[in-house]
Amino acid sequence: MAQIDQHPPGSFCWIELATSDQNAAKQFYQSLFGWTPSDFPMGPGEFYTMFQIAGCDAAAACTINAQAREHGVPPHWMLYIATASADETAGKAAQAGGKLMAGPFDVMDFGRMAVIQDPAGATFSVWEPKSHKGTRVTGVPGTICWADLNTPDPAGASAFYKALFGWEFTTGQDDYLHIKNGEAFIGGIPPAAHRDPNAPPHWMTYFLVADCDASAAQAKESGANLYMGPMTIEKVGRMAVAADPQGAVFAVFQPLPRE
Repeated sequence: MAQIDQHPPGSFCWIELATSDQNAAKQFYQSLFGWTPSDFPMGPGEFYTMFQIAGCDAAAACTINAQAREHGVPPHWMLYIATASADETAGKAAQAGGKLMAGPFDVMDFGRMAVIQDPAGATFSVWEPKSHKGTRVTGVPGTICWADLNTPDPAGASAFYKALFGWEFTTGQDDYLHIKNGEAFIGGIPPAAHRDPNAPPHWMTYFLVADCDASAAQAKESGANLYMGPMTIEKVGRMAVAADPQGAVFAVFQPLPRE
């Protein structure tokens, strides 16, 4: 298990579940990933759940607020991307054709953030850390290990995110674009021809698991809907895509053994 002290700008630094049934979601993910939940009061009848692995923050959950529900926002996982300045990144996003959905604003003394929608409509958050650095553990089951951007415009998305975070993009098998932040490959953009035309543009988060088939079966037994797999990606690993019982979509990934 590797502990994280600091996330470099441009890296995926936090993952947060917005759900319609927080207590049910806690039980589902605790069973699936072995997360230990801790609840922190946020106001009358509201709480924020921190999920930990071996005492290290790994993810979080909250209940979708009334305003979001009124606008039809479904349960979802929100991906956070580290930045040195939430204000500067939000400004760049607007200039590059994105839409500022919220912020920039301070989250008490934990950090400063903004919620941004890219030109095609995929939503993500940026996080300028203060006391809360983000995820503190990686490389073990239950941790975020990858993220895919599903978009109808890979070329436009590449230009947008390069302007925001300086990401580089390399073309792999079947025109899959690999996202490189500094020296680290962190995610990708599948070709538009492979995306579900009925699904809106979105970021898909992958969680590391020891056994993809077992995790997919357990998720299904716990009420999840399996949308894809388990399936093998040649020379990469095995994966599956599911929606939890409240409808939030995520993926699990089992890498191939190192030779």
